[in-house]
Amino acid sequence: MANMANVVDVHPRIASGPGVPSTVLTMLQSARRGLAEATDEAAPGDRYVLAHLAALRAAAALVAARGEPGRARRGKPRTVWELLTQVEPALTEWAAYFAAGAGKRAAAEAGLPRAATAREADDLLRDAETFLSLAETALGVEVQSPLPLRPAG
Repeated sequence: MANMANVVDVHPRIASGPGVPSTVLTMLQSARRGLAEATDEAAPGDRYVLAHLAALRAAAALVAARGEPGRARRGKPRTVWELLTQVEPALTEWAAYFAAGAGKRAAAEAGLPRAATAREADDLLRDAETFLSLAETALGVEVQSPLPLRPAG
């Protein structure tokens, strides 16, 4: 068992950019925690779900920071991926990519054993990490990874 005196909080610290609401920072931190959980998850389906949800939280943070665009004429609900394309057009391809993975995530959440392969989960995890970094950059948020600490003694 690990020596608890050497356990370090490995979650990065997020420094606010000018005018970034605390709720948006909280969403970004939640996305970072989700990526850390996904990294530690052995089951491909669960890893896929956690990575996809982390990307979803990052997109929601961008939409929250930019303000939701006006509703469609019919008042039809829109996904965060649809909203993202309106508030941050530079991320349209990312929005389409993650929107396309929503069905696979739903299948994995339902417990279907072959919903996502290990490779698909690993690819999505890497892509979600990249997307989260892009979202943080778009918001002017700086992520500071904690420094590794040496064991006592």
